[in-house]
Amino acid sequence: MKYRPEIDGLRALAVLPVILFHAGFEWFSGGFIGVDVFFVISGYLITTIIITDIAEGKFSIANFYERRARRILPALFFMMLVCVPFAWFWLLPGDLKNFGQSLIAVTSFVSNVVFWLDIGYFDTAAELKPLLHTWSLAVEEQYYILFPVFLLLTWRLGPKWIIALLGIIFIVSLGIAHFATTSSVHPKILSGAFFLLPTRVWELLIGVFIAFYLAQKKYLPSHEVNQGLSLLGFGMVIYSIFVFSEETPFPSFYTLIPTIGTGLLIISAVPQTLVHKLLSFSIMVNVGLISYSAYLWHQPVLAFTRYRLFEGITDLYLVFLCALVFAVAYISWR
Repeated sequence: MKYRPEIDGLRALAVLPVILFHAGFEWFSGGFIGVDVFFVISGYLITTIIITDIAEGKFSIANFYERRARRILPALFFMMLVCVPFAWFWLLPGDLKNFGQSLIAVTSFVSNVVFWLDIGYFDTAAELKPLLHTWSLAVEEQYYILFPVFLLLTWRLGPKWIIALLGIIFIVSLGIAHFATTSSVHPKILSGAFFLLPTRVWELLIGVFIAFYLAQKKYLPSHEVNQGLSLLGFGMVIYSIFVFSEETPFPSFYTLIPTIGTGLLIISAVPQTLVHKLLSFSIMVNVGLISYSAYLWHQPVLAFTRYRLFEGITDLYLVFLCALVFAVAYISWR
């Protein structure tokens, strides 16, 4: 798969708002949509790798899982290991017990289910959970377990049938998510829509559809169309970051704005476009390269600090903590 620096720049555009949102900076009221950007990117990249290997007759589920594990687990387990002594010395007994349960849940890739049963993502107590952010990793890992098997079973049907079947899953998943987050339903249903794979899989599928499209059609030939679509996609993501808030039903039809925006960027932010140049700036690419590590470390740093100094954190201190996150992320990435 050819390296695309703008994808790393897009990762930076995803991780920065997430960190600033969790830090509590009000301007980034919709920064949580960075996770949705990551879902689309992940769906695109993983599908591109799988369908390329299957087409060349060299795909192996064992090798696929091994590559995923080698990329994800070492940094994840190291972060968890570092968290343990802080949890041991700082957390109260009840919170320490919950932390221990979350450690087990993370290693089993079911932390999204545990946090769904425990709290809501936007609850005040959530910002004191050092491993809360691993819910999105669990969603992706659950998807990685199921999706390659689906492709292997349906590959002989051809791309049209595969897309049709995935299209049905997309519509059902999005429909359930929108209903659950916009109707007066039980809080656990609302929370489940946020945390669980069935109401999130449609976001990953946007990336899947793009991967199939680019495998067949390649990029759009018109520079003017690419320029316009990439600017539109960039604007949709930026709009979501600064306009969305905790009051926005999520995931729902509203989530189509940042996710389709991300899809447009993957398809049309090609060389010579303004957005490609922006996303390919060295600082954006470098942040994107350590984005996974930054995502891993930001929640523990912020959560333990809030737990320890709950009312003594100024904006300046939060800026320092964000800088610390990226310093630790760089070391972890190295």
